[in-house]
Amino acid sequence: MKRTDLERKERDIKRAMKKEERLAKGGSSNKSVGDFINELSSYFFHDENKIYNISVDERIPDLLEEMMMDMEEKQWENIIRKAVRKTGIKEKESAIKELLDFIQ
Repeated sequence: MKRTDLERKERDIKRAMKKEERLAKGGSSNKSVGDFINELSSYFFHDENKIYNISVDERIPDLLEEMMMDMEEKQWENIIRKAVRKTGIKEKESAIKELLDFIQ
């Protein structure tokens, strides 16, 4: 085997072990970071300027709680920022601040 094939197999094994650890740690779902980003951004009601339903929609805090249980703390802000960025709104920082207030 080539060295690159061996390295790829090692990376795959490490990913599988990390996923098992996350599930064993108490993760109830096996959603990835991308899954959380896509789901969170799909819950937003927005135009090109602002997200309107952050404090109104009950699904958003529920998803944030699930994210906090399943993901490491260092990923939380990253997920929120990318979900807001995916909407393409202009007032990103105010939406991010409001969402971060939910998890604090």
